[in-house]
Amino acid sequence: MERTNNKELKICPVCELAGFSKYLEVEDYFLTKELFIISRCNNCGFLFTNPRPIDENLAKYYQSDEYLSHSKKNKGVFSWVYYKVRNYSVRKKYELIKRYKSRGSIIDIGCGTGEVLKYFSEKGWSAKGVEPSDNARSYASNKLGLSVETEDFIKNIPEKSFDVITMWHVLEHVPQLNDRMQQLKTILKDDGVLFIALPNYNSWDAKHYSSFWAAWDLPRHLYHFSKETFSQLAKKHNFNIQEILPMKFDSFYVSLLSEKYQTKKMNYMKAFIQGVKSNSWAKKNDLSYSSLIYILKKDLS
Repeated sequence: MERTNNKELKICPVCELAGFSKYLEVEDYFLTKELFIISRCNNCGFLFTNPRPIDENLAKYYQSDEYLSHSKKNKGVFSWVYYKVRNYSVRKKYELIKRYKSRGSIIDIGCGTGEVLKYFSEKGWSAKGVEPSDNARSYASNKLGLSVETEDFIKNIPEKSFDVITMWHVLEHVPQLNDRMQQLKTILKDDGVLFIALPNYNSWDAKHYSSFWAAWDLPRHLYHFSKETFSQLAKKHNFNIQEILPMKFDSFYVSLLSEKYQTKKMNYMKAFIQGVKSNSWAKKNDLSYSSLIYILKKDLS
């Protein structure tokens, strides 16, 4: 499919130097079947989608009922499993955050249909959400009674407003990466905690599926992180990483989608086996799981 109105980055978003090489060519298996290129910075190794659609055209790549994080339609075994795991994950996220903050104010950026926010609100937190999808935001606001705003809201938040900021598989979607990191630092309290979950292309499942790896998710994912490159980005914006934790269920979810892209079938058993292999490999290889949670605090020194 022919693409128009793309833009090409000339400097690396992390180290801000020029000079890239082609890392991988990946099809948009999820929706358009277009081909996109992942570039690798020759200086720092950061991976990013380049060229990519202009910001105004990105929304069309999310326009599908199958985009589960923005859909409440429960169809088939895959969706049923997805929602069961998601509900479990909501509880685990609450338990994780409670280790750092027992109560306070939280903003979930990219909150989808608001299940995480709802859970925190019921536990007595002051909970706020940001969600670009009109449908998801409407559901969270009108059905769940949550306070959810558009992306523009972030620019107007006063300094040091939140005890906790969360972005669960969201940062890789944000067009202006460095602007967003600066915004996060601005609105986080000095003793606040930032939680960012990201896919990890150094995982076993990423290496196994190569261009079919579902977590490339081009062009919706504009940036592709390893622990090393995210650490560089965090340091650039004066954040200290406190802890890096695995999201072990993601290897199964990503493997199932990757099997679908590679074989045109939903191979549940094979995907389960590959997920087990990925998690087992990660235990022995620097905890390189399919997805990782980075827990950050401001560097106040």
